[in-house]
Amino acid sequence: MSRTSPYHIGRVFHWHAERRRQAVVHLDRPLDVAPAGGTEYDGAALARVVERMSDCLYAAGLRAGDRVVVAKDNHFDQPLLAAGAARLGALPVMIAPIESAETVRTLIDRAQPAVLVAGTRLLARADAAGVKLADPRIRTIAVGEPLAEPAPDVLTLADLEGGATAPVRLGGTDDPMVSTHTSGTTGVPKLVLHTAATAVGRFPARMERCAIPFLTTRHSDVTAAAVSFAHIRVLAWTASQLKMAPRKIVAISDPGLPSVERMLDRHRPTILEAMPNMFQRWEELADRRPELFARVRLYVSTFDAVHARTIRTLLDASERRFPVWGWGLGQSEITGIMVNLFTRRTVRSRVDRCSVGLPAAMVRVRVVDPATGRRQPRGKPGLLMVSTRARCLTYLGEEDRYQAKLTGRWWNSGDLGERIGWGRIRLLDREVDMIPGHSCIELESILLDRLPHASDVTILARPDGPPVPVLSMRDDRLDPDDWARATAGLPELAAPRLVAWEDVPRTATWKVRRLALQQQVLGTAEVIGTGRWT
Repeated sequence: MSRTSPYHIGRVFHWHAERRRQAVVHLDRPLDVAPAGGTEYDGAALARVVERMSDCLYAAGLRAGDRVVVAKDNHFDQPLLAAGAARLGALPVMIAPIESAETVRTLIDRAQPAVLVAGTRLLARADAAGVKLADPRIRTIAVGEPLAEPAPDVLTLADLEGGATAPVRLGGTDDPMVSTHTSGTTGVPKLVLHTAATAVGRFPARMERCAIPFLTTRHSDVTAAAVSFAHIRVLAWTASQLKMAPRKIVAISDPGLPSVERMLDRHRPTILEAMPNMFQRWEELADRRPELFARVRLYVSTFDAVHARTIRTLLDASERRFPVWGWGLGQSEITGIMVNLFTRRTVRSRVDRCSVGLPAAMVRVRVVDPATGRRQPRGKPGLLMVSTRARCLTYLGEEDRYQAKLTGRWWNSGDLGERIGWGRIRLLDREVDMIPGHSCIELESILLDRLPHASDVTILARPDGPPVPVLSMRDDRLDPDDWARATAGLPELAAPRLVAWEDVPRTATWKVRRLALQQQVLGTAEVIGTGRWT
């Protein structure tokens, strides 16, 4: 067995607790696994929570080599539960909040766990839908505020306390450590299996634990994050924050405007990370209360495209002389693909710069013809193929699907892009969302720039007519003259459809579920792309 990395999820909290310089974690609400524990945790307190989770899981029958599914409301106790399971040698399978109980049941079936840790809201939702989340042979533990009388076969953490101390049986750096899942924008998410090396130990994730001016955490920082805490990104973020030990770590479980406003008012961050669509939603908060962002020196957004207006609005809200926006495109299967830095100057005029990046550290990217697999010349769109040592091991329960995306050491990302010189790559679209000759991402950025009161724009491709723009407006209305001015000089678009922001179907990372939105708005899910590599 290979040695255990200090950044292994089962070890990292205890490793941090033993260090002289520590961080204090501040929460927006108490942990679901410790509702009486308050909202402030130092390193030692975090380690104690991990030990308690490990002991409770052990008392429930979880053993080394078993799998445990963690499916609950978004919160910082998700990585703590993962740590407790990994500490005793089990494999945590993390499932973010998913609205469909049937989808959660499908993922649980693929995971084949010995134990299920389920949030009380998920259990209530499944019960209302008539869905049994787990077979009787799987021990179920409910966490969170009780919403109803638990079923006789459902345990609570209180039922499991006071038993034997769980043994510590950490896996090696190259052993399976955790499974998270993909966003699921086109259907049931895929369960992605990672080791400590692929998730946090190798580049590009490793760069965050290096002292890089402007770009990494300092001890004087207040680092805040509003992310999906069941996402693979959180493992690298947690490891880097515990290594760099900022003055405060602020974990925001609810990215809604009231919660974010309250937390940023209480803890003014110097580094702020969120998913791109969360930042986009916060634009109106930055317009109304720019002082909340006044101290931010570094914004971080990962995994998805981010629009120029969003970057511009948030950078302008900072009172720093030279605030920076760090952007990374990535996937759960391979972590980082490409990166870029944006400043006020770089996003002042051109909206297309924000989907351009360079391959991340130790990552190679090719642009290939989807039909032949041959490399495309500069300026010609193709599929992004990625070679990286941070690639996951497999998809749990879907090995054939995993192998179908591999060509030797090259991973088919399912993203379309083009080379534009100096090693740079422009992201165009997901292949399944493509519009021949155009980029949905670029059209959406242009429309957002021209419609200041639009909170969201989604372009839906369809094979039988022009693309359909779906708009969410802050005041729920769109002036026809404003729309005519916004679309001047653009390719032909169908009449816009207005959908309230709250009614747009989204994933746990706030990605728009385009196929579901298309079905909702147009009554069909037919697209131009093949969807072969989703």
